[in-house]
Amino acid sequence: MGVATAPSGPASERERTGPGRAHWLRVARETADDLATDAVAREQAGKAPFDEVSRLREAGLLTLLIPAELGGGGEDWPTAYAVVREIATADGAIGQLLGCHYFLSWSARFFIEPALAAQVERKSTREQWCWGGGFARQELPLTLARTADGYVLDGRQSYATGVLVADRLAVRAVRADTGEPLAVVVDPTRHGVGIDDDADTFGQRLAAGGSVEFDAVPVAADDVLGSLSTDEDVLSPLAALASPLGRLLSVQLLLGMAEGVLAEAREYSRAGHSPSLPAWPASSPQDPQVLTAYGELTVLTRSASALADQAQEAVRGGLARGEDLTYDEYAEISVLVAMAEAAASRAAQESTARALDILGARSTSSRLGFDRFWRNARTHTLYEPVAHRLRDVGDYFLNGAHPPFVLPV
Repeated sequence: MGVATAPSGPASERERTGPGRAHWLRVARETADDLATDAVAREQAGKAPFDEVSRLREAGLLTLLIPAELGGGGEDWPTAYAVVREIATADGAIGQLLGCHYFLSWSARFFIEPALAAQVERKSTREQWCWGGGFARQELPLTLARTADGYVLDGRQSYATGVLVADRLAVRAVRADTGEPLAVVVDPTRHGVGIDDDADTFGQRLAAGGSVEFDAVPVAADDVLGSLSTDEDVLSPLAALASPLGRLLSVQLLLGMAEGVLAEAREYSRAGHSPSLPAWPASSPQDPQVLTAYGELTVLTRSASALADQAQEAVRGGLARGEDLTYDEYAEISVLVAMAEAAASRAAQESTARALDILGARSTSSRLGFDRFWRNARTHTLYEPVAHRLRDVGDYFLNGAHPPFVLPV
């Protein structure tokens, strides 16, 4: 059994009237260049990225996916993927922060009726919200109990991304009476919400992860986005597409990290014994071993990029299918994204590790900060391991089994 892309559709799931893809790619490049100027110092300081979020907000990137008629950028997912990848070349943690924001802020479209989703997006645009949190299954789960006026949310969870700087938290909770998992939006300034900066990770330090305590936090009915149940009677194929769509953000993030470290290593290799660099010996740009290593890593990264392009086209086609999407088509898309995840994970881990070998002793300089690429990539791949993705690919190839509905961390 092979893996085919979903049927093709129009370039977007809606007519776009915003500035256009070229504009946003230029903005992303300018923002990435800005982030790159102080990336090492910011990463070493490890402060909550309020300033970085302000840079994204001022560039208009937070509202990129929201329709132009609601005040947003009017762009589609291929553009959002390209923007995340561009930002990740300069700063993997901020790329992760932006990708999580895109997924969570857009997720209402999967789980609630269009009118309410538009209402959420309109307010998000007007108030320039940054979203954080996540819908991944965790133990022990948050609980959502019915009250006369709506719900109350209780429990404590750790999240990899966004909670320290979020204007809105999007989280997974289970109904206390039925056990049904639900997507819930919470204002972090609400009474009963406590956020702890306790992630203390060795990489992705600016992704703004941490723990959130919910102590009888009131939740209005309109803030319950919808069900996260895997029951096919509840979860439509289109809603299930949230899984590969979100996981493809991880693919773009990893590719951005791989491309970023190779680009930066190339500049240092070309610079040689520049007075501005540490005086330790550096390999010659004509060294056959150096050339071979760069060649291998370039092939590895470009191959993963080509597979990511196929997966992106499949996701785009699935979105274009809309309510006509079938579970078999969803499975094909999900498996193709899983393949892209595995390839991108390998490309990022090998590129960020072997770049240090190529540069040799000079790469140990904390002033250059080359270690941040490896630490960021390795941290992300520990949060999003690909072993189970490979298992899903093999089970689909051999047995035709549909992969499970798994949302990104």
